[in-house]
Amino acid sequence: MTPWEPNDLPLSGLDLGRLVRKIGPANAALARYDGLLKSVINPSVMLSPLTNREAVLSSKIEGTQATVDEVLEYEAGIDFTGEKVADIQEIVNYRQALMEAREVLADRPITLGLIRQMHRVLMNSVRGHDKTPGDFRQDQNWIGAPGCTIDQATFVPPAPLRLRDHLEAFETYIASDDIDVLVQVAVVHAQFELIHPFKDGNGRIGRLLIPLFLFQKSALGNPMFYLSEYLEAHREVYYERLRAISREGDWTGWIDFFLEAIIRQAQNNIDRVQHILSLYEDMKHRLEELTRSQYTIRILDALFDRPVFQSSDFIARTGIPKQTALPFLRKMREAGILHPLREQSGRRSAILAFKELLNSAEGRRVL
Repeated sequence: MTPWEPNDLPLSGLDLGRLVRKIGPANAALARYDGLLKSVINPSVMLSPLTNREAVLSSKIEGTQATVDEVLEYEAGIDFTGEKVADIQEIVNYRQALMEAREVLADRPITLGLIRQMHRVLMNSVRGHDKTPGDFRQDQNWIGAPGCTIDQATFVPPAPLRLRDHLEAFETYIASDDIDVLVQVAVVHAQFELIHPFKDGNGRIGRLLIPLFLFQKSALGNPMFYLSEYLEAHREVYYERLRAISREGDWTGWIDFFLEAIIRQAQNNIDRVQHILSLYEDMKHRLEELTRSQYTIRILDALFDRPVFQSSDFIARTGIPKQTALPFLRKMREAGILHPLREQSGRRSAILAFKELLNSAEGRRVL
Protein backbone atom coordinates (compact mmCIF):
# COMPACT_ATOMS: atom_id res chain seq x y z
CA MET A 1 0.00 0.00 0.00
CA THR A 2 1.38 3.43 -0.91
CA PRO A 3 1.53 6.23 1.67
CA TRP A 4 -1.40 8.62 1.76
CA GLU A 5 -0.84 12.13 0.42
CA PRO A 6 -2.66 14.83 2.42
CA ASN A 7 -5.11 17.14 0.66
CA ASP A 8 -4.15 20.75 0.11
CA LEU A 9 -5.80 23.06 2.64
CA PRO A 10 -8.20 24.76 2.60
CA LEU A 11 -10.22 22.01 0.96
CA SER A 12 -12.01 22.41 -2.33
CA GLY A 13 -14.99 20.44 -3.60
CA LEU A 14 -16.92 20.18 -0.33
CA ASP A 15 -20.68 19.63 -0.63
CA LEU A 16 -21.63 22.83 1.16
CA GLY A 17 -25.31 22.30 0.38
CA ARG A 18 -25.20 19.19 2.55
CA LEU A 19 -23.06 20.74 5.28
CA VAL A 20 -24.93 24.03 5.65
CA ARG A 21 -27.84 22.18 7.30
CA LYS A 22 -25.57 21.44 10.24
CA ILE A 23 -23.13 24.35 10.24
CA GLY A 24 -25.74 26.74 11.69
CA PRO A 25 -27.09 24.39 14.39
CA ALA A 26 -23.57 23.34 15.39
CA ASN A 27 -22.41 26.95 15.79
CA ALA A 28 -25.57 27.79 17.75
CA ALA A 29 -25.09 24.78 20.06
CA LEU A 30 -21.46 25.67 20.72
CA ALA A 31 -22.40 29.32 21.36
CA ARG A 32 -25.00 28.25 23.94
CA TYR A 33 -22.42 26.12 25.69
CA ASP A 34 -19.83 28.91 25.60
CA GLY A 35 -22.37 31.35 27.04
CA LEU A 36 -22.96 28.97 29.92
CA LEU A 37 -19.21 28.59 30.47
CA LYS A 38 -18.83 32.36 30.68
CA SER A 39 -21.31 32.45 33.54
CA VAL A 40 -19.17 30.08 35.60
CA ILE A 41 -16.95 31.68 38.22
CA ASN A 42 -13.54 29.98 38.25
CA PRO A 43 -14.40 27.32 35.64
CA SER A 44 -11.06 25.52 35.93
CA VAL A 45 -12.03 24.60 39.51
CA MET A 46 -15.78 24.12 39.23
CA LEU A 47 -15.63 22.22 35.96
CA SER A 48 -12.56 20.11 36.63
CA PRO A 49 -14.84 17.02 36.46
CA LEU A 50 -15.31 17.72 32.74
CA THR A 51 -11.56 17.83 32.17
CA ASN A 52 -11.04 14.61 34.13
CA ARG A 53 -13.79 12.90 32.17
CA GLU A 54 -12.32 14.03 28.85
CA ALA A 55 -8.89 12.68 29.81
CA VAL A 56 -10.43 9.33 30.71
CA LEU A 57 -12.59 8.99 27.60
CA SER A 58 -9.98 10.16 25.10
CA SER A 59 -7.54 7.65 26.57
CA LYS A 60 -10.25 4.96 26.59
CA ILE A 61 -10.55 5.27 22.81
CA GLU A 62 -6.91 4.16 22.72
CA GLY A 63 -7.54 1.19 25.01
CA THR A 64 -7.02 2.33 28.61
CA GLN A 65 -9.39 0.88 31.21
CA ALA A 66 -9.34 3.35 34.11
CA THR A 67 -12.26 5.47 35.33
CA VAL A 68 -12.46 9.02 36.67
CA ASP A 69 -12.81 7.86 40.26
CA GLU A 70 -9.82 5.50 39.92
CA VAL A 71 -7.63 8.32 38.62
CA LEU A 72 -8.63 10.58 41.50
CA GLU A 73 -8.18 7.77 44.03
CA TYR A 74 -4.69 7.07 42.68
CA GLU A 75 -3.73 10.73 42.94
CA ALA A 76 -5.04 10.81 46.50
CA GLY A 77 -2.87 7.87 47.51
CA ILE A 78 -4.92 4.71 46.91
CA ASP A 79 -2.62 1.91 45.73
CA PHE A 80 -3.12 0.30 42.32
CA THR A 81 -0.91 -2.25 40.60
CA GLY A 82 0.04 -3.52 37.17
CA GLU A 83 -1.62 -2.32 33.99
CA LYS A 84 -4.05 -0.15 35.94
CA VAL A 85 -1.20 2.12 37.06
CA ALA A 86 -0.02 2.49 33.46
CA ASP A 87 -3.57 3.33 32.32
CA ILE A 88 -4.00 5.92 35.06
CA GLN A 89 -0.66 7.57 34.31
CA GLU A 90 -1.61 7.97 30.65
CA ILE A 91 -4.79 9.74 31.71
CA VAL A 92 -2.93 11.99 34.16
CA ASN A 93 -0.48 12.90 31.37
CA TYR A 94 -3.33 13.73 28.99
CA ARG A 95 -4.86 16.12 31.50
CA GLN A 96 -1.46 17.69 32.18
CA ALA A 97 -0.80 18.22 28.46
CA LEU A 98 -4.17 19.97 28.11
CA MET A 99 -3.58 22.23 31.10
CA GLU A 100 -0.08 23.23 30.01
CA ALA A 101 -1.22 23.95 26.44
CA ARG A 102 -4.09 26.10 27.74
CA GLU A 103 -1.55 28.25 29.60
CA VAL A 104 0.64 28.62 26.51
CA LEU A 105 -2.31 29.71 24.35
CA ALA A 106 -2.84 32.72 26.57
CA ASP A 107 0.27 34.22 24.94
CA ARG A 108 0.81 32.51 21.58
CA PRO A 109 -1.03 30.37 19.00
CA ILE A 110 -0.86 26.66 18.30
CA THR A 111 2.43 25.81 16.63
CA LEU A 112 4.30 22.65 15.76
CA GLY A 113 6.52 23.41 18.75
CA LEU A 114 3.53 23.42 21.08
CA ILE A 115 2.25 20.16 19.59
CA ARG A 116 5.63 18.55 20.19
CA GLN A 117 5.65 19.79 23.78
CA MET A 118 2.15 18.38 24.34
CA HIS A 119 3.34 15.04 22.99
CA ARG A 120 6.37 15.08 25.29
CA VAL A 121 4.09 15.53 28.31
CA LEU A 122 1.60 12.95 27.05
CA MET A 123 4.21 10.22 26.60
CA ASN A 124 6.25 10.91 29.73
CA SER A 125 7.01 7.67 31.63
CA VAL A 126 4.18 5.64 30.03
CA ARG A 127 3.82 2.97 27.35
CA GLY A 128 5.36 4.45 24.24
CA HIS A 129 7.86 6.55 26.19
CA ASP A 130 10.55 4.85 24.09
CA LYS A 131 8.94 6.11 20.87
CA THR A 132 10.76 9.46 20.74
CA PRO A 133 8.36 11.65 22.80
CA GLY A 134 8.16 15.16 21.41
CA ASP A 135 9.80 14.24 18.10
CA PHE A 136 8.06 13.77 14.78
CA ARG A 137 8.65 10.34 13.32
CA GLN A 138 11.50 9.66 10.92
CA ASP A 139 10.28 6.22 9.89
CA GLN A 140 7.33 4.95 7.91
CA ASN A 141 4.49 3.72 10.10
CA TRP A 142 1.14 2.14 9.26
CA ILE A 143 -2.17 1.16 10.82
CA GLY A 144 -3.64 -2.31 10.74
CA ALA A 145 -4.06 -5.54 12.65
CA PRO A 146 -1.30 -6.29 15.20
CA GLY A 147 1.75 -7.70 13.46
CA CYS A 148 0.57 -6.89 9.94
CA THR A 149 2.98 -5.80 7.22
CA ILE A 150 2.71 -2.51 5.37
CA ASP A 151 1.09 -4.36 2.45
CA GLN A 152 -1.61 -5.64 4.82
CA ALA A 153 -2.21 -2.24 6.45
CA THR A 154 -5.59 -0.52 6.42
CA PHE A 155 -3.89 2.88 6.24
CA VAL A 156 -0.37 4.13 5.55
CA PRO A 157 0.36 7.75 6.61
CA PRO A 158 2.61 10.07 4.59
CA ALA A 159 6.21 9.09 3.98
CA PRO A 160 8.67 10.57 6.51
CA LEU A 161 10.61 12.45 3.83
CA ARG A 162 7.49 14.51 3.07
CA LEU A 163 6.32 14.78 6.67
CA ARG A 164 7.88 18.15 7.47
CA ASP A 165 6.30 19.80 4.42
CA HIS A 166 2.88 18.44 5.34
CA LEU A 167 3.24 19.60 8.95
CA GLU A 168 4.30 23.09 7.93
CA ALA A 169 1.25 23.32 5.65
CA PHE A 170 -0.87 22.08 8.56
CA GLU A 171 0.58 24.77 10.85
CA THR A 172 -0.17 27.44 8.23
CA TYR A 173 -3.76 26.22 7.95
CA ILE A 174 -4.27 26.40 11.72
CA ALA A 175 -3.19 30.05 11.67
CA SER A 176 -5.53 30.90 8.76
CA ASP A 177 -9.31 31.31 8.56
CA ASP A 178 -11.55 28.95 6.58
CA ILE A 179 -15.22 29.20 5.56
CA ASP A 180 -16.40 28.33 9.08
CA VAL A 181 -14.54 27.69 12.33
CA LEU A 182 -16.32 24.39 13.01
CA VAL A 183 -15.69 23.12 9.51
CA GLN A 184 -12.08 24.14 10.01
CA VAL A 185 -11.67 22.36 13.36
CA ALA A 186 -13.12 19.21 11.78
CA VAL A 187 -10.47 19.44 9.07
CA VAL A 188 -7.72 20.20 11.61
CA HIS A 189 -8.52 17.11 13.65
CA ALA A 190 -8.78 14.73 10.71
CA GLN A 191 -5.75 16.08 8.84
CA PHE A 192 -3.62 15.66 11.95
CA GLU A 193 -4.87 12.11 12.51
CA LEU A 194 -4.14 11.14 8.92
CA ILE A 195 -0.72 12.77 8.79
CA HIS A 196 -0.01 10.69 11.93
CA PRO A 197 3.21 12.55 12.72
CA PHE A 198 4.22 10.69 15.89
CA LYS A 199 5.06 7.05 16.48
CA ASP A 200 2.38 6.89 19.18
CA GLY A 201 -0.21 9.18 20.80
CA ASN A 202 -1.56 10.74 17.60
CA GLY A 203 -5.23 10.17 18.45
CA ARG A 204 -4.98 11.81 21.84
CA ILE A 205 -3.02 14.81 20.55
CA GLY A 206 -5.53 15.19 17.72
CA ARG A 207 -8.43 15.28 20.18
CA LEU A 208 -6.59 17.75 22.41
CA LEU A 209 -6.30 20.08 19.44
CA ILE A 210 -10.10 20.41 19.19
CA PRO A 211 -10.76 22.60 22.27
CA LEU A 212 -7.41 24.34 21.92
CA PHE A 213 -8.13 25.36 18.32
CA LEU A 214 -11.64 26.59 19.19
CA PHE A 215 -10.14 28.63 22.01
CA GLN A 216 -7.49 30.11 19.71
CA LYS A 217 -10.19 31.12 17.22
CA SER A 218 -12.29 32.73 20.01
CA ALA A 219 -15.14 30.27 19.41
CA LEU A 220 -14.71 29.40 23.09
CA GLY A 221 -13.79 31.69 25.96
CA ASN A 222 -12.21 28.72 27.73
CA PRO A 223 -10.85 25.55 26.05
CA MET A 224 -13.25 23.23 27.85
CA PHE A 225 -15.31 21.72 25.02
CA TYR A 226 -14.55 18.02 24.81
CA LEU A 227 -15.75 15.61 22.12
CA SER A 228 -14.27 12.34 23.32
CA GLU A 229 -17.50 11.24 25.00
CA TYR A 230 -19.32 11.30 21.65
CA LEU A 231 -16.37 9.88 19.72
CA GLU A 232 -15.98 7.01 22.20
CA ALA A 233 -19.71 6.22 22.01
CA HIS A 234 -19.50 6.19 18.19
CA ARG A 235 -15.98 4.81 17.88
CA GLU A 236 -16.57 2.60 14.83
CA VAL A 237 -18.25 5.39 12.86
CA TYR A 238 -15.49 7.79 13.97
CA TYR A 239 -12.78 5.57 12.52
CA GLU A 240 -14.82 4.68 9.43
CA ARG A 241 -15.34 8.36 8.58
CA LEU A 242 -11.59 8.97 8.88
CA ARG A 243 -10.85 5.95 6.70
CA ALA A 244 -13.30 7.22 4.09
CA ILE A 245 -11.19 10.36 3.72
CA SER A 246 -8.08 8.37 2.89
CA ARG A 247 -9.88 5.83 0.68
CA GLU A 248 -12.40 7.98 -1.15
CA GLY A 249 -11.53 11.58 -0.34
CA ASP A 250 -14.88 11.87 1.46
CA TRP A 251 -14.22 15.00 3.49
CA THR A 252 -17.89 16.03 3.34
CA GLY A 253 -18.97 12.83 5.12
CA TRP A 254 -16.35 13.35 7.81
CA ILE A 255 -17.29 16.99 8.42
CA ASP A 256 -20.98 16.09 8.52
CA PHE A 257 -20.24 13.49 11.22
CA PHE A 258 -18.09 15.96 13.16
CA LEU A 259 -20.72 18.71 13.10
CA GLU A 260 -23.30 16.23 14.39
CA ALA A 261 -20.85 15.35 17.18
CA ILE A 262 -20.60 19.02 18.15
CA ILE A 263 -24.40 19.43 18.23
CA ARG A 264 -24.92 16.36 20.40
CA GLN A 265 -21.93 16.90 22.68
CA ALA A 266 -22.70 20.58 23.22
CA GLN A 267 -26.14 19.73 24.60
CA ASN A 268 -24.68 16.91 26.67
CA ASN A 269 -22.06 19.28 28.07
CA ILE A 270 -24.69 21.92 28.81
CA ASP A 271 -26.72 19.39 30.79
CA ARG A 272 -23.66 18.25 32.73
CA VAL A 273 -22.44 21.79 33.48
CA GLN A 274 -25.90 22.84 34.63
CA HIS A 275 -26.00 19.84 36.93
CA ILE A 276 -22.57 20.72 38.34
CA LEU A 277 -23.59 24.36 38.84
CA SER A 278 -26.78 23.26 40.58
CA LEU A 279 -24.79 20.92 42.80
CA TYR A 280 -22.35 23.74 43.60
CA GLU A 281 -25.14 26.06 44.70
CA ASP A 282 -26.86 23.32 46.69
CA MET A 283 -23.61 22.40 48.44
CA LYS A 284 -22.89 26.04 49.15
CA HIS A 285 -26.11 26.35 51.13
CA ARG A 286 -25.61 23.00 52.85
CA LEU A 287 -22.08 23.87 53.92
CA GLU A 288 -23.11 27.31 55.13
CA GLU A 289 -25.70 25.69 57.39
CA LEU A 290 -23.39 22.86 58.41
CA THR A 291 -20.23 24.80 59.22
CA ARG A 292 -21.49 28.33 59.96
CA SER A 293 -18.05 29.37 58.80
CA GLN A 294 -16.23 32.03 56.82
CA TYR A 295 -14.44 29.19 55.03
CA THR A 296 -17.45 27.86 53.09
CA ILE A 297 -16.22 28.86 49.62
CA ARG A 298 -12.71 27.57 50.30
CA ILE A 299 -14.14 24.21 51.36
CA LEU A 300 -16.46 24.09 48.37
CA ASP A 301 -13.80 24.95 45.81
CA ALA A 302 -11.44 22.36 47.30
CA LEU A 303 -14.12 19.66 47.00
CA PHE A 304 -14.91 20.50 43.37
CA ASP A 305 -11.27 20.86 42.35
CA ARG A 306 -10.24 17.54 43.89
CA PRO A 307 -13.20 15.40 44.96
CA VAL A 308 -11.01 12.57 46.26
CA PHE A 309 -8.35 13.68 48.73
CA GLN A 310 -6.33 13.03 51.84
CA SER A 311 -7.38 15.05 54.86
CA SER A 312 -3.84 16.47 55.12
CA ASP A 313 -4.02 17.62 51.48
CA PHE A 314 -7.40 19.28 52.12
CA ILE A 315 -5.89 21.28 54.98
CA ALA A 316 -2.92 22.33 52.86
CA ARG A 317 -5.02 23.38 49.84
CA THR A 318 -7.66 25.31 51.76
CA GLY A 319 -5.28 26.99 54.18
CA ILE A 320 -7.79 26.34 56.97
CA PRO A 321 -6.11 25.69 60.35
CA LYS A 322 -5.97 21.99 61.17
CA GLN A 323 -7.93 22.39 64.41
CA THR A 324 -10.73 23.98 62.40
CA ALA A 325 -10.53 21.85 59.25
CA LEU A 326 -10.73 18.44 60.92
CA PRO A 327 -14.08 19.16 62.63
CA PHE A 328 -15.40 20.40 59.25
CA LEU A 329 -14.38 17.12 57.62
CA ARG A 330 -16.02 15.16 60.41
CA LYS A 331 -19.26 17.10 60.04
CA MET A 332 -19.29 16.53 56.28
CA ARG A 333 -18.78 12.80 56.82
CA GLU A 334 -21.61 12.67 59.34
CA ALA A 335 -23.85 14.56 56.90
CA GLY A 336 -23.10 12.04 54.14
CA ILE A 337 -21.32 14.61 51.96
CA LEU A 338 -17.97 12.85 52.23
CA HIS A 339 -17.47 9.11 51.91
CA PRO A 340 -14.39 7.42 53.48
CA LEU A 341 -12.26 5.39 51.07
CA ARG A 342 -9.51 4.84 53.64
CA GLU A 343 -9.58 5.56 57.34
CA GLN A 344 -6.77 7.31 59.15
CA SER A 345 -4.14 4.91 60.50
CA GLY A 346 -1.22 6.23 62.51
CA ARG A 347 0.49 8.94 60.49
CA ARG A 348 -1.38 7.94 57.35
CA SER A 349 -4.19 10.38 56.54
CA ALA A 350 -7.74 9.36 55.78
CA ILE A 351 -8.82 9.47 52.13
CA LEU A 352 -12.27 10.94 51.55
CA ALA A 353 -14.49 11.27 48.46
CA PHE A 354 -17.12 13.86 47.53
CA LYS A 355 -19.37 11.21 46.08
CA GLU A 356 -22.09 13.41 44.56
CA LEU A 357 -19.62 15.15 42.27
CA LEU A 358 -18.00 11.86 41.27
CA ASN A 359 -21.40 10.43 40.39
CA SER A 360 -22.16 13.50 38.30
CA ALA A 361 -18.84 13.29 36.46
CA GLU A 362 -19.17 9.59 35.70
CA GLY A 363 -22.86 9.72 34.84
CA ARG A 364 -23.43 6.71 37.08
CA ARG A 365 -23.36 5.68 40.71
CA VAL A 366 -19.72 5.02 41.51
CA LEU A 367 -20.03 5.00 45.28
